[in-house]
Amino acid sequence: MSQSGDAMKSGDDITVAQAPTTASGAVDWTRLFIGFGGMAIGQFMAILDIQIVAASLPQIQAGIGASADQVSWIQTAYLIPEVVMIPLSSYLSRLWGTRAVFMMSCGGFILMSVVAGLSTSIEFMIIARALQGFIGGAMVPTVFATAFTAFPPEKRIAANVATGMIVTLAPTVGPILGGHLTEWLSWRWLFFINVGPGLLSLFLVGRYANFDRGDRSLSAGFDWFGLTTMAVFLMSLQYVVEEGAKDNWFEDGTILWLTVLCAISGVTFVWRTLSYHKPLVQLRAFADRNFTLGILMTAVSGVSLYGGTFLMPLYLGRVRQFSAAEVGTTMLVSGICMFFTGPLVGRLARTIDARIPMFIGFSMVAWGMWLGHDINGEWGFWEFASLQAFRGCGVMIAMIATSQLTMSTLPPAMVKDASGLMNLSRNTAGAIAMAYLSTTLTTRTAEHMDALSSRVTIASVDAQAMIAGLTQRMAAMGVADPEGAARKAFQFFMNRQASILAFGDGFTVLALAGALAAALALLARPAKVPLSPAAAEAAAEAH
Repeated sequence: MSQSGDAMKSGDDITVAQAPTTASGAVDWTRLFIGFGGMAIGQFMAILDIQIVAASLPQIQAGIGASADQVSWIQTAYLIPEVVMIPLSSYLSRLWGTRAVFMMSCGGFILMSVVAGLSTSIEFMIIARALQGFIGGAMVPTVFATAFTAFPPEKRIAANVATGMIVTLAPTVGPILGGHLTEWLSWRWLFFINVGPGLLSLFLVGRYANFDRGDRSLSAGFDWFGLTTMAVFLMSLQYVVEEGAKDNWFEDGTILWLTVLCAISGVTFVWRTLSYHKPLVQLRAFADRNFTLGILMTAVSGVSLYGGTFLMPLYLGRVRQFSAAEVGTTMLVSGICMFFTGPLVGRLARTIDARIPMFIGFSMVAWGMWLGHDINGEWGFWEFASLQAFRGCGVMIAMIATSQLTMSTLPPAMVKDASGLMNLSRNTAGAIAMAYLSTTLTTRTAEHMDALSSRVTIASVDAQAMIAGLTQRMAAMGVADPEGAARKAFQFFMNRQASILAFGDGFTVLALAGALAAALALLARPAKVPLSPAAAEAAAEAH
């Protein structure tokens, strides 16, 4: 077999991946699918590790002796460096080739996963997670770019469906898998589990995924200043959105000055990118209306994806007192809905305007989240299942259609940079959503508590009746101080109710975001549906 994945260059000297071919010139589907499948395994691991620790933070905290404030950095340390690598990976893949960049990223990710699993202190784990996020961040955008450049047009939607399923399933499966791994084995296996799939990914990519070659001439005139400003901008932005809620935002001096630094470095980076002759990131794709709208809708899909995955496990653990395994099992509905929706959307996307599934998908997300606005402490499995079914199906439909439309009108030479920007917008928007929701939960819980306290004081008739009933129950249970225990139980009930109302507000915010994205979908231009070889030949004969 021979490879036709040699470098092709546009007028901008940007390498474009090609499908591997046989000696006769036909597409070698075996090498293409196996090589791409190997890359998809690595991408799944990289996205999975954002959320796999979400349901197991208390166990990790106990295992390494960390404080509550320190343990939150296990996720933050992964996300901050990752956002720098995502846009940088497009330049590196043009320089060294997709396969080389992916294998270096995957190998480093495996190594840092083992180091994180062996950590005995919070400081050691934070360093390992930061390196894991930075090195592994290159696996995500390179897969998206390959889906749009290595596959022939008639198979591109199928590849897009595969990447869409990975992006939506991985954050949902993360808490599920993490909760069960922690309960069955230990929290260290949250990281050790990456070794097997990672080695398989390395083998498959190394053997089958030679889709393009790098252009070493791009190293001349490397924009170190642009890299510095981009890193400062993205890392300060990520730190502010991740830590701002816990530090009362601009009341904290560090958050305030990092926000100023973020603004200055962001403006400087955009100026440098537009003026330098070999910029790290091509921003010209924003001249395309579909791409710009697609970036906005990708950001909203990130809000829905990560925001929903953040709220539901938190509610189940904090309000319903579910264990990590119980949280994972309850979240399973969303993952199942996504899994079965993906292939169906792929078939429909071949025949209809992408704007239609985008509108339907985001509308379903909005409705699913709106169901949560009146969540209460008596909700059972089916109430949660209904919310997750609408959200899961909607996110999958919207994600696949948005990815297809975002790239549909771009020239192949811009796809690698566009893929990095698309993934960056999703992850950054997701991080902002989680930070905003965290702040909303804190502030709205306090506000609802004040409102409830003003209506139901301990001196009120209803409160006294409730306390009397609780006192009798405590006395029957043999509690030493039944009246004092009853008052504590009443206060707990009030706090719990305020928290439930705050979660309802959080779901409402996500519903409004989904409705906004559905409206934006109507502003996009129609995208051409890729033709099958037979249809393309028939169209050519007709002309």
